[in-house]
Amino acid sequence: MKLKMSQIFCPLVEKKPVGRDVVFLLDGSDGTRSGFPAMRDFVQRVVETLSVDDNKDRVSVVQYSRDPAVQFYLNTYTTKGEILDTVRGLRHKGGRPLNTGAALQYLRDNVFTASAGSRRLEGVPQVLILLCGGKSFDSVDAPASALKQLGVLIFAIGTRSSDSRELQNISRSQYRSISKEMKCDTCLVSMCAFKDRRWHDFLLVSSPAHFFKVGRDVVFLLDGSDGTRSGFPAMRDFVQRVVETLSVDDNKDRVSVVQYSRDPAVQFYLNTYTTKGEILDTVRGLRHKGGRPLNTGAALQYLRDNVFTASAGSRRLEGVPQVLILLCGGKSFDSVDAPASALKQLGVLIFAIGTRSSDSRELQNISHDPSTALSVSEFTDLPSVQQQLQSSVEAVVIDVTPESPTVLGMLTSMTSCLRACLTCFTYTEQKR
Repeated sequence: MKLKMSQIFCPLVEKKPVGRDVVFLLDGSDGTRSGFPAMRDFVQRVVETLSVDDNKDRVSVVQYSRDPAVQFYLNTYTTKGEILDTVRGLRHKGGRPLNTGAALQYLRDNVFTASAGSRRLEGVPQVLILLCGGKSFDSVDAPASALKQLGVLIFAIGTRSSDSRELQNISRSQYRSISKEMKCDTCLVSMCAFKDRRWHDFLLVSSPAHFFKVGRDVVFLLDGSDGTRSGFPAMRDFVQRVVETLSVDDNKDRVSVVQYSRDPAVQFYLNTYTTKGEILDTVRGLRHKGGRPLNTGAALQYLRDNVFTASAGSRRLEGVPQVLILLCGGKSFDSVDAPASALKQLGVLIFAIGTRSSDSRELQNISHDPSTALSVSEFTDLPSVQQQLQSSVEAVVIDVTPESPTVLGMLTSMTSCLRACLTCFTYTEQKR
């Protein structure tokens, strides 16, 4: 028998809820511009589940980046329709740096107050739902602690660009004595129990099981400049060996290959071939491009604009992990920093492999994690790092939180779990 989340957490939930004051704190910094529509939709879906019209639940929304900006307070609106209309019209704030600590302190001083509509002094549960797409520039510890001392329950939801430990510190109670984990179809919910047995705080992350169903979109970016002419056959063989390990024929994995020197040249897109045989035949026939200088930055930007796109076969908007494997035999003539950062903001996992002629620091900057940048003496030594590469790809693809349809697109699957957690919290507060 399959249990619902509400059955797992709260088998004795009473029918008579006491209401909640729910505040959404949305990361409106420059880094979440593409993900803001998904955050806005998530807020709407959660509000749809609340009992606003009978004044049981109240809602507030605050955006923040360098400074917080209240969109509306807990006592601004009294109907669900008014709240939903306002949420639909929210515009991304923008700005930097991301001061999550200052935003939390602002909520403590200006939003979770009686004058702003908080019913904390009347015993109504206080809930904060934080959607954060990056690491805070300032410290979050003291402000988060101050909110918890007020009795505010904090749900922190982040992306792969967030600092998971920071989110855990924001969510976690200082009175934690028991730690457990339970799984449902779409989410993993980490729960901390108080000494008085009240389930109190939860951290939601996307289920890694999602990736076993959808596969990966894998793009190979090959240095085809004059300096790699002798090593190109080894690069070509390496691509073949990696492709052999993928699940292409059942449409789980898709593959694209791009060569570059002065300019990039697409050999085939992610949606060009649908069988492993077609891909392998094409890879075997690849010819060295040639040319100079080596513009790795321009090639990375080209991938961002033309290859990791829906029209080119990318399934990023469907939540499929995006993987880039770069084989580079020299130092880039142009800057790689901004293009690499743009790809990472898109959610692309970059694995860079270089030779002794490459700039190791440059490859580390390009890689999604500097520790995953690999180096060989010559491209003929690529077989020695293939297993290490595949292990790194598997580990991170299983671990990442997908940013779909944009930065926070997996929020849809979290809504039911969050609702169950809120219901459970309301019940435990009512029983106190």
